[in-house]
Amino acid sequence: MSNSRVAGLMRFAVLAFCTLSLPMNLRAQEKSSIAIMPLPAHIMQGEGEFPIDGGFGVALKGYKDARLERAQQRFLDTLSRETGIPLWRQAILNSPHFTVQTAGPSAAVQQLGEDESYHLEISTTNVQLTAPNPIGVIRGLQTFLQMVRITPKGFSVPVVTVDDKPRFPWRGLLIDSGHRFVPISTVKRNLDGMEAVKLNVFHWRFADNQGFHVESKKFPRLQAKGSGGFYYSQHEVREIIAYARDRGIRVVPEFDMPCHTTSWFLGYPKLASGQDPSQSSAIDPTRESTYEFLAGFIGEMAALFPDSYFHTGGDECDVKEWETNPRIQEFMRTHAIKDGAALQVLFTAKIQKIVAGQKKIMEGWDEVLQPNTPKDVVIQSWRGQNSLAEAARSGYRGVLSAGYYIDLNQSAAEHYRVDPLGDTAATLTPDQKTRVLGGEATMWTDIVSDENIDNRIWPRTAAIAERLWSPHQVQDVDWMYQRLAIVSQKLGYYGLRHRLITDEMLQRMSGDPDPVPLKVLAAVVQPPRLYERQQLRTFTDFTPLNHLDDAVPPESETAREFNEIAKRIVLRKANSQEWQQARQWLLLWRDNDAKLQPLLSRSYLTQELAPVSRNLSRVAEIGLQALDDLHENRVVSPDLQQRNIEFLEASGKPQAVLLLMVAPSVELLVQATRTQ
Repeated sequence: MSNSRVAGLMRFAVLAFCTLSLPMNLRAQEKSSIAIMPLPAHIMQGEGEFPIDGGFGVALKGYKDARLERAQQRFLDTLSRETGIPLWRQAILNSPHFTVQTAGPSAAVQQLGEDESYHLEISTTNVQLTAPNPIGVIRGLQTFLQMVRITPKGFSVPVVTVDDKPRFPWRGLLIDSGHRFVPISTVKRNLDGMEAVKLNVFHWRFADNQGFHVESKKFPRLQAKGSGGFYYSQHEVREIIAYARDRGIRVVPEFDMPCHTTSWFLGYPKLASGQDPSQSSAIDPTRESTYEFLAGFIGEMAALFPDSYFHTGGDECDVKEWETNPRIQEFMRTHAIKDGAALQVLFTAKIQKIVAGQKKIMEGWDEVLQPNTPKDVVIQSWRGQNSLAEAARSGYRGVLSAGYYIDLNQSAAEHYRVDPLGDTAATLTPDQKTRVLGGEATMWTDIVSDENIDNRIWPRTAAIAERLWSPHQVQDVDWMYQRLAIVSQKLGYYGLRHRLITDEMLQRMSGDPDPVPLKVLAAVVQPPRLYERQQLRTFTDFTPLNHLDDAVPPESETAREFNEIAKRIVLRKANSQEWQQARQWLLLWRDNDAKLQPLLSRSYLTQELAPVSRNLSRVAEIGLQALDDLHENRVVSPDLQQRNIEFLEASGKPQAVLLLMVAPSVELLVQATRTQ
């Protein structure tokens, strides 16, 4: 983190508080005082602070149950980790200055649309948190934790009154345990992160072509043959369901069908539609035995997962496998089924009846939406807002995931600008808009490991969580990044490792306990966006994910800040501190190559970085010259300017499966210089 960033956050933490009510058009001085994410629906700030010290006491009033007691203890544990003040036992024994008043119980099985509202009132001497049920209490406790800050007098929370509830009832995170098995410990700490930012749906995907990773007692060869020895026992699944419920999070399972199912066929080859089950990826939809099997399997899984919704996938089905199978072709001719897409419609209809027979509501990806799809099926849209809006117009409820694919290394700002009710959906009628339930961030694990999954999910998912919780008017990207930096730090107190993993991986790559020059390079690179990374390196299930593109976060904070300064310099709006910061960074990057090159050759994992490091040095050298030219208003040679631009454009292209993110910003400076 840069010195200017640290200084900025320190200034941010001690700003005086003002009065504010949302939603409204927020003034800049009001924005700077709020460090909560997601931002509450309504917040009114007062004068003073509520202190947090060894005398802190908390008590539960009104309705009580074991879930509330565990939430109270979890709250105290997190508060103790942040402040260093031991509160685990003392806060319950001390005289209570923090009272939690709960009106009544939540549903035995958490429901879509269940009340998550709360009222939080903080004075200089007391805190009152009231909610209709434990879910609202859980949400309010997280808001309090986010406002904890250190001041010259100690830890405290500002005087504030909050009335809050979510904008959308479905705010989820998908973790794909089908491509790669995700250990229970990793699932749990990410559920803790979900609680922190008020997400309420854990979409757990268990199987893909690469593996089948949950225990079936009815069909044990599914995991025995398809898991490679890594799968969740049903006891572990129940443990996660209970863990999630404690945090106000529903667990929706996904078993993708009829395609992405190669791993199923290892144990049950008769399910496959291909002549060679080991090469098949689609279930045979023409055999009655297929539906007998799936009825038994879905019945078993429906009993295991108590949530009302059951996801059956349905995406990206390669229908050629059906259209080239003579026996399936004969079935299609006999039943007047014109093509593979129509055959999938038949399959989906039968699966929906099986799911409904288990008193569950089917959810599926865009492809399951067909003219005769039952209206209670929930559509998860990966194709975009237009697809979601069209589903809503046709009478279907839907959830948006397009724009929230956090595995694609897009910026927090890109995700933040995507709204389930944006673009085409804005033209929906009020009744149609109610069918847009919310959205889900999706963590696909094709090229993500258990080691680096946290820095792929966090902190950017907090920006998505705000889009799904907070009022539509909350859209200021710069303000979002200010708060995201603070929330990112706080997520560490929940046990998330997104801020730790890069340094640990750099140490391993270099063999150096403190590889400072490598850290300098790592701070200004990031993996290529979208699907370009897979085109630049061959990835399989057994590819070690231990290179620099695996270690660095999806978004370079340093490069983003440098870009903002470069834009202000070009617009002649930068102050002297920003000019100085730009120069300090450019000097650091220019001189880093001489220090880094001798270290890179020592490790096979860093040798590929040598040209990236050289390019950074040259980019910085060009940037320093452009900075001087702009500051002195000097005229430069058009030929030199063009050569520099060409070099910068080349340096901005992927190298060693990395993007040098400061090259485009330096190009801005060069293009702004005055030519003859």
